[in-house]
Amino acid sequence: VQLVESGGGLVQTGGSLRLSCATSGFTFEQYAIGWFRQAPGKEREGVSYIINRDGDTYYADSVKGRFTISSDHAKNTVYLEMNSLKPEDTAVYYCAADLPVVVVTAIMLGRKVDRVDYWGKGTLVTVSS
Repeated sequence: VQLVESGGGLVQTGGSLRLSCATSGFTFEQYAIGWFRQAPGKEREGVSYIINRDGDTYYADSVKGRFTISSDHAKNTVYLEMNSLKPEDTAVYYCAADLPVVVVTAIMLGRKVDRVDYWGKGTLVTVSS
């Protein structure tokens, strides 16, 4: 199993970035893909997820209305479109994959994050003020 994030970088406040999470090694349609982020000195935070079999999505309140998650089943890739970026969005962003119940528990409920099986190595997003 592999998850590879890309698309991070430096952007000014109010700018946009699109992160990609390219996946391989598992049946894409059976899994949910989530995005987490971790800022320096802070705990890892669940940002968004998409359940591939039905397209159901979820966003943390901190990003709702600004971030959009989507998936391309032909490419086994999930995207996180980030608009109206703020300095507080600065973090390393990780994508992760597991069965839907595991990802929903980790991101929506903020519980048992360590039970998510598959993780990418992360991509750094820096938003300058």
